[in-house]
Parts: sequence; structure tokens; C-alpha cells
Amino acid sequence: MNSESPWAESAQQFQQIFGQSWSQALQSFQKLDLGTQVPATPPLKFSPSKLQALQQQYLKEAQELWAQGLQGAPEVKDRRFAGEGWASNPVAAFSAAAYLLNARTLMGLAEAVESDEKTKARIRFGVEQWMAAMAPSNFLAFNAEAQKKAIETKGESIAKGMQNLLHDITQGHVSMTDESLFEVGRNVATTEGAVVYENELFQLLEYKPLTAKVYERPFLLVPPCINKFYILDLQPENSLIRYAVEQGHRTFVVSWRNPGDALAHKTWDDYVEDGAMAAIDVVRNITGAEQINALGFCVGGTILSNALAVLAARGDEPVASATFLTTLIDFTDTGILDVFIDEAFVKFREMQMGQGGLMKGQDLASTFSFLRPNDLVWNYVVGNYLKGETPPPFDLLYWNSDSTNLPGPFYAWYLRNFYLENNLVKPGRLTVCGEKMDLGNLTLPVYIYGSREDHIVPINAAYASTQVLPGKKRFVMGASGHIAGVINPPAKGKRSHWIRADGKLPATLDSWLEGATEHPGSWWTDWSGWLKGHAGKQIAAPKAYGKGTKFRATEPAPGSYVKQKA
Repeated sequence: MNSESPWAESAQQFQQIFGQSWSQALQSFQKLDLGTQVPATPPLKFSPSKLQALQQQYLKEAQELWAQGLQGAPEVKDRRFAGEGWASNPVAAFSAAAYLLNARTLMGLAEAVESDEKTKARIRFGVEQWMAAMAPSNFLAFNAEAQKKAIETKGESIAKGMQNLLHDITQGHVSMTDESLFEVGRNVATTEGAVVYENELFQLLEYKPLTAKVYERPFLLVPPCINKFYILDLQPENSLIRYAVEQGHRTFVVSWRNPGDALAHKTWDDYVEDGAMAAIDVVRNITGAEQINALGFCVGGTILSNALAVLAARGDEPVASATFLTTLIDFTDTGILDVFIDEAFVKFREMQMGQGGLMKGQDLASTFSFLRPNDLVWNYVVGNYLKGETPPPFDLLYWNSDSTNLPGPFYAWYLRNFYLENNLVKPGRLTVCGEKMDLGNLTLPVYIYGSREDHIVPINAAYASTQVLPGKKRFVMGASGHIAGVINPPAKGKRSHWIRADGKLPATLDSWLEGATEHPGSWWTDWSGWLKGHAGKQIAAPKAYGKGTKFRATEPAPGSYVKQKA
């Protein structure tokens, strides 16, 4: 037997396995609707021309890979396989190259499906999840880097990995950072302030002025209730809250309560009237201002838009200007989250928790993590468990792991009326707090920000708000994603933002971009200049928090609600 025989035999087995995988993939795609997990009728069809081209390309690349064999490790351009251990191990490098070939082919197969766009999106999502989970880097038996580390540490990395696994099983989620190094109020959420009001849904925080004078119109931030507010106040150097205070705004923030069983009956109306609207009213009472400026971030922006529409329907205009950061108002384009939303899914949630119950924070967090499975799931599985590493301290990932529950009725109503039926942009279609919603009544000036690579609020969806809000508008696009694009302080000098100098807001984002100019650095300075134009004259900064005994300071910021765990 010559020296090539073992390799030839291995290659033949490899070809058989891949051929079987290809056949099984075709069969499963033809039989399964990945959106419902039940047999679909009729079966999915494929573009014959795309399928033929895909098969030919697969066979060509597979033959090249087999011919190359283990003599020269294939070059693999994927950061999961970028370590020296992969490059120096021909078998590992070969397995990575073979995996990537399969991944490309299966994604091509998904693209060859002849179906409606939603079905294709679901198939793509399902394939992406499967391929992310099946990467050879996720298994100790195939991960050359993990094996190399186990040998170098004489097995200590494996023992540490088991400890990490048991720890994460106990805490209920995969560790993305060393959570023991962070504490809310000690080294995150540290901007000085006090709780000046609370009800069962939220605490209102007022922050200590950092300037001798403040603008006469106070500033209220409404963060998402699906996350904790301190994403806006992680560290002094990247805190949007502290930045607003430094710019001379008397700043207030809604800190939502992390709901338990006592709040499991709360509805969308409750969060609008007893949440955002109550906060607006309290800020006016404390400051004596006729009007305030308000900002809504993500779901907080959707809640704020509803509150403003309810107030407008009642003939009240207590908000002089509104800022919407990565906010969905027009839900026509909901990005990757659309793969989960259909009538059957929404009905299930309505039956499950529409009358009461909780949408668990960990379930929500897991869903969002699997939107980016390689970055937010398997990366940590490999590092924590296979390599026995402790993830480095990172305040943003600590916040990301600090999940919040949602009341079931709130969640089910939100899914149907916004994600499924997009009722907010249909005048008179939606009733909130007893009032018919009509965004056409919101004539206040608004600042609308969207992040270019946002996978939660796609940039087209953020821009769509410019077409449904009738007042004077300014739209700015920032680089990066849902969080990193927003939390981008000027001092860092990072990323860019785009502004259209002529102020025109054509029907589509692409048309807007044709006239937009890129500006290096943070969008915060542009927003600050805009907000000052709506803040009124400057007055002496208050010497104390709150007002009188009704709105007195009861505890220091960040308060107790934000420390409640899901």
C-alpha cells in the first residue's frame, strides 16, 4: 500500500459524508417549512438555474479541496479559525475549510428557494443558526486552539472550562464578561443624582447639575423597558446622561421597574399613561416648566411617540421637542425579527400571556443573542468552556446580560399592533389610553437618529419615521449598530455620521443618502446643538433635587428599581 492510500481513503469517506449531507439538505428543504416547523404544502421549489450553478460550484470547490488534501493546509479567512493552532494543524485547517464550503453551499441553497421573501428569510435564518452551531470550532474534538491550550496547561483549561460551564448553568446564561467586576451604582450608572418620584412602574431620577446655569426647559429621557436605562450611563466617559447634564440640561431619566408577578397584568396603556405620560407630568411639576424636551430610545421611543399622540388627542402639548434614537414607529421593515412574527406566533403569545404572565427576560435576551449567534453565543461557548477562559471585563456586555422581564399583556399587544399589523401609522386604527392614535397631530420638531448597521431597528425603518411625523425634522445616520452607534461619545473620535445639509427628506433612505455628507466622529455634538435650539433661555441651576415634600429625594441614583434582577 502506498503512502497516498490513507489519504485517498479518508477523502473518499469525506466525499461520501458530504454527498449524504447534500442529499439530506435537499430533502429537508423540500419537506420542511422552517417558519412553522410543520410539513409545508406545497413543497418548496428551487430555481433550476441557481441549483445547477450551485451544484457545479460545490463539486468544483470540493474536488479542489480534496485534491489539495492535507499536504498544504488551506488558507481559511474566518476569525473562528484564525488562531495559530488551526494554521499549524493540517487536519484542523482542512476541517475548517470543508465546513466553510458546506456553509456557503447551504446558504446558496437557501437563496435558490423560489418562494416569498418571508419564507426565504426564515430559511436563511434557520440555516445560519444550524451552521453557526455546527462549526468545528464549537467542539473540543475538532478545535485545534482548544486542544493546544489543553496540552500547554496540562488539562487545567479543561477543568476551568467545566467550572465555567457549571457556573453559567447555575446563573442561567452564558457569561459574556466577568460579571463579578461590575455593580450598578458603584462602577456603572454612577452619574450623581437622586430618585425624586416613583410609582409601581418606574422611578424618576433627577441628576445633579454640572453647570452654574441650566436651560429653562428640562430634559427627560425615556429608555426602553426591555433593557435597563444605564446603557445611557455606563461610564462617565461614555454616558449620554452625563453628557446632557454637562451641556446644561436639567436632566431626568425614567428607570423602569423590572416586573415580577405583581406587575404581570400590566398593559401597553399602563406603560404609556402611568409611565411616559406620568414622567412628563412630574418633570413639569418639579421644574415649573410649561414644556419640556424629551428623548426616547428604542422601545422607549415607541412608548414616547404613543404618549405624545395621546396627549395631542387630548389637546395637550407639554413636549417642545422630541428625539427618537433607533426607534420603530413605522414597523414596515423590522429586519431579522420579522422571521418570528406571523399570525400563528402572535396568537400563541396572546393565548399564553395576553391576559397575564411574564415574558421572561432571559428568553428575550437569548432571542436577541441568537440574532448574532457567532458573536454573542458560540464565541463565548468556545472561550469559556473549551478554552477555560474568563471573558474580559466589558461594561456593555455586563449591561447586556442584566435582563428584564416584560408583562405578558404588554408584550402580546405590542407584537400584534406594531410588529404584525403596523397599526400606529394608520390614522384612527389604534386606540391607546382611550384615544385614537393619529401621528399627523404631532407637529412638534423631532430629531431622528438611526444606526447604519442596526439589526434591531434597521436603518430604513429608522428613516421611515421621517415620512410619518409631520413636524420639522432632522435626520442623522450614524455608523455601527443598535448600541455602539448610539453610545459614541465625541471624545473618542470614533465612527462617522451622515447629515444632509439641505434638510430634505425624500421618500427613501437611498434618495436621502444621495445628498448626505459624511462627518467624522460622533453625532452627539450635532444633536446637542439642535437640542439647545429648543431648550429656551438659561436660568440658575437648582440647588436641590425635586420640589417640596411631594417630590423630595428619597434615595441616591441610580435607585433601587434598576438593581432588581429578572
